Amino acid sequence: MPGESPPLTPFERGFLVGILIGEGSFGGDGKQPQITVRMHTRHEALFHQLVRLFPRTRLYGPYHHGDRSYYQWMARGPALVEDVLPVLDDSLVADLDGHAAERYIAMTSKYADYIARIRSRGVVS
Repeated sequence: MPGESPPLTPFERGFLVGILIGEGSFGGDGKQPQITVRMHTRHEALFHQLVRLFPRTRLYGPYHHGDRSYYQWMARGPALVEDVLPVLDDSLVADLDGHAAERYIAMTSKYADYIARIRSRGVVS
């Protein structure tokens, strides 16, 4: 559930935003949005930090294809909408990185109905 983890520190917020600006993929599968980070296995500790900060996200791997070895972190469903997007809504702005902000806005616009449905489930009457 949202709110189970302690609030992020300013450093942790910056860590997430920096990783997603540099390595994040903002997209979806046509039904729901997702954010993916794929990096070499030498960055394993970084991936474990992402999962520690966002326990409802998923870490896949390590994968080994030819001469490539990598992990893949994914945030989707309620973990994305309730845990990750609130951090990015406040932090991933065009003044920081225009290209990343455009990709983020495109994803949240394309999946606006899905995001609204998930957010409405968390509303307590």
